[in-house]
Amino acid sequence: MRKFVEGPVDRLQCDIHRYSKGMSRVRWPSLGGMGHDIWFTCTLRHTAGLFNITSFLRVTPATTMSAHQPDFFSWLTIGVKEKISASAVMVLMTRSPSVRVGLQKETTLHCQFAVDHKVPHLTVEWHFQRRGGRRTKLFSYSSRSGQTEGSGVAVKGIAGGDASLTVPITKVSSEGTYVCSVRVPPLNGSVDIALHIIEPPDVSLTTKEEQIPSVVCEANGFYPLDVEIDLFKETSSGQRPEKLGNILRSSHLQHHDNTHSVAAFVRLRPSPQDSGCAIYSCRVSHVSLQGLYIHKSIIGPGCWTWIHLTLPGLVCLIFVIIFIAVTRRRYF
Repeated sequence: MRKFVEGPVDRLQCDIHRYSKGMSRVRWPSLGGMGHDIWFTCTLRHTAGLFNITSFLRVTPATTMSAHQPDFFSWLTIGVKEKISASAVMVLMTRSPSVRVGLQKETTLHCQFAVDHKVPHLTVEWHFQRRGGRRTKLFSYSSRSGQTEGSGVAVKGIAGGDASLTVPITKVSSEGTYVCSVRVPPLNGSVDIALHIIEPPDVSLTTKEEQIPSVVCEANGFYPLDVEIDLFKETSSGQRPEKLGNILRSSHLQHHDNTHSVAAFVRLRPSPQDSGCAIYSCRVSHVSLQGLYIHKSIIGPGCWTWIHLTLPGLVCLIFVIIFIAVTRRRYF
């Protein structure tokens, strides 16, 4: 399994379980395989989600069992300091155990396998399951019959151990669990890949001149639903922006592509505190931003009123300064 591992080993989780092939008496085709072999699975998971690797381990017991007994009746009792020898005969892995992708994108879900012999009978399947829904088959291939159903997997790559699936243009309905299964009798292994649709919001900040002016922050076209919007006010340069508490929020609007929009706004009621110039800003947080924020800033309506009232005086002042400079050059 080592050649498939990347990164430091201290980021790995290792789980070992017994594996039952039920009543099957199919012998593992490679050298030394027996119909009564005992099986284990060893799964390595990277804690940062870089990969999952499952290896099938074969142990040949000293005694045989009845042909009518399930294999788990012959499972070994392993002592505390006892060692057993096992051969890793099949490996199944993915380098994309969890995938985040936006809408209208194409993505590839990685699935790779390796077997210790030339496989006479191999079956590869992909299934898809939405949360709470039924599992549907996306693709299947049998090396024995040569038949293929579905699409998304390059059949030529399967011979080299590549069973990766290409998901076409993504939609919200593409979100769910994708299962890559590889069967080499008597073994049947699978890896689960979680596909998450993540679409960032398009944020705008505007002022509305109504009977009661307001500042409106809109987050449009985002997925999934949860989003946080905060509004801030800064009344003087260098002052720490004040988070506003009197924010009103609209109900969520769902679009035809299942993305959402929502607005947060604050009404600017005339008061001695609001008579001056203020800068309003909006901060939006969403899972698609990975811990970052989208910031927007805008000058409040009071600032524009102040500029409008003082603009004629500024123009006159500039004209007088230019006139004095020209006349002084002419006479001196």
